[in-house]
Amino acid sequence: MNKAMARYQVILAYDGTGFTGSQKQASSRTVQGELERALYNLGWSGKSVIMAGRTDTGVHATGQVAAFDFEWTHSADKLLRALNADLPSDLVISSLLPASADSHPRFDAVSRRYRYRLICKQIRDPLRDKFVWRVWPEMDADILKQNASIFLGTHDFAAIGSPTTPKGTTVRTVTKAEWKKMPDGEWQFEVQADAFLYRMVRRMVFVQVSVAQGKCSVEKVQHALSKQGKLLAGLAPAHGLTLVEVQYGSRD
Repeated sequence: MNKAMARYQVILAYDGTGFTGSQKQASSRTVQGELERALYNLGWSGKSVIMAGRTDTGVHATGQVAAFDFEWTHSADKLLRALNADLPSDLVISSLLPASADSHPRFDAVSRRYRYRLICKQIRDPLRDKFVWRVWPEMDADILKQNASIFLGTHDFAAIGSPTTPKGTTVRTVTKAEWKKMPDGEWQFEVQADAFLYRMVRRMVFVQVSVAQGKCSVEKVQHALSKQGKLLAGLAPAHGLTLVEVQYGSRD
């Protein structure tokens, strides 16, 4: 079989604990860096893998998307197996498929979905604390569940996150924002939007927990969304956050 340049799109899952984020950095271990290293070992001569977006240090993913061009003489399934055999144990490609030559995992995306996990517990839980934020003192569960909806719709989220580019807009449209309590007592916050500001989800979670603990009022959050008022400073820890899915619309 003759070599032919083709674009491949992959879905990545990773435990973010050991990564300094997803985006390649010169002297730090990153998701992009590990993926490119595995590709180079297979003879890839590209300059950079295209990522759907960045995740911060310590943030996990089950649905990060990346794309790259590669001259590969075998099947996509064989490429998937070859890359996974060389990737570290905290990073895996769960799906690899040929894509159109002009596809772009970031610019073609129509929405992203994140999940934040926390547990309200006074005593440490070594087997869970790596992936959940352990919150204490206790929260008002009804307040937590009822007020997630204030983020729904199109708002200027300047009080919640920072723009991803120096002159970028802080307006975003949130289509899903809800808390669910799992049978084991864990709380999960699912949020979906057309795009997210820098650290936006972690700020959203921190603010909601602050309200549920009586440290901040719902009215203050609403005021910040409508009139750019200031909110209590702070971020939910990165290790409770997972990028679950990047969604794409039809290219027709």
